Amino acid sequence: MSTQPHSQLSQAVLPLRRNRRDRLALHPADHVDARYADLADRRLAITLSTEDRDEENGLDPMERTTCRTHRRWLHQCVSSPLHVIIVTGHRWCRDCECALTVAVDQLAGDVSLNCPRCHRAPDNRATRQVIRAVRASLAAAADPGFQMSM
Repeated sequence: MSTQPHSQLSQAVLPLRRNRRDRLALHPADHVDARYADLADRRLAITLSTEDRDEENGLDPMERTTCRTHRRWLHQCVSSPLHVIIVTGHRWCRDCECALTVAVDQLAGDVSLNCPRCHRAPDNRATRQVIRAVRASLAAAADPGFQMSM
């Protein structure tokens, strides 16, 4: 027989109950989510896993350097039609009502967006955010010592 009172015994025997955020915080910095375990690029897999967790804790999805849908660095798939968001104006020309084209020069680290109709890039928050996120993606993919800090 145990000499501990019932309340102390039940606390010692019962598993700790943690909410989802507590479990997410328990992962080591180099944890790879099972969804990304098959990716050859380990830094990409770690960054995807980290950004998924950070997004659940408040990271703006538009500030990611990776793409959860395509399982790639953002600069590798930002030109996909899935990355056009009409409501927010991301990759969208409101004047012409069409998707912006994206050009990414990986060597120079340059990113440009352009409307195929009016040949301008909208000067708005959404366009600046896309450019900033793509540049961060280029930096993260190129530099093994890159630390994400958005």
